[in-house]
Amino acid sequence: MIGKLKGVVDSYGEDFVILDVNGVGYVVHCSARTLQRLPPIGEATDLAIETHVREDMIRLYGFRSDAEREWFRLLQTVQGVGTRVALGVLSVLEPADLATAIATGDKGSVARAPGVGPRLAARLVAELRDKAPAFAPVDPALIRLTGAIEERTAPQPVADAISALVNLGYPQIQASAAVAAALQGAGEGAEAKTLIRLGLRELAR
Repeated sequence: MIGKLKGVVDSYGEDFVILDVNGVGYVVHCSARTLQRLPPIGEATDLAIETHVREDMIRLYGFRSDAEREWFRLLQTVQGVGTRVALGVLSVLEPADLATAIATGDKGSVARAPGVGPRLAARLVAELRDKAPAFAPVDPALIRLTGAIEERTAPQPVADAISALVNLGYPQIQASAAVAAALQGAGEGAEAKTLIRLGLRELAR
């Protein structure tokens, strides 16, 4: 099995790069984001490789980091997600952003990927949420808060404060993060107006 390739970029296709390794050209399929970050033809690069072997073919998938490859694997553990959809998700979301989106239940960001509708995005979030925090640079308090909002178990002042910030035009994830930070400073019994004021201060930083 091939785990890494280091060579010279020979040419590019729509969803692949041909990497010349000591005179042998390997066709390596990549996400659009990875392809955009590879060097021009004739320059050297290296890729982490995931090898898929079937009866009728061997296909290589390339990644700029081990984290991207790990997410490629994780995404395919969800029913309805194959290699094409997994690469589509990684084409629109960096591994860290994907981890944050799943950890915080941001289905809208996941659904931006080609081939991922609202139903599949919800399934990805639900099935991978327990695994995402290990990859996400997210405050555990924010993950708990967004989970409580999703399950409608958050205190009413918290829910009202997040709703108010969203109505002011802030994305749900930013509003939740601001209120989570405000909650840590103001305490669990804080009123909605206090959380809104402190949340706005966080957003202004």
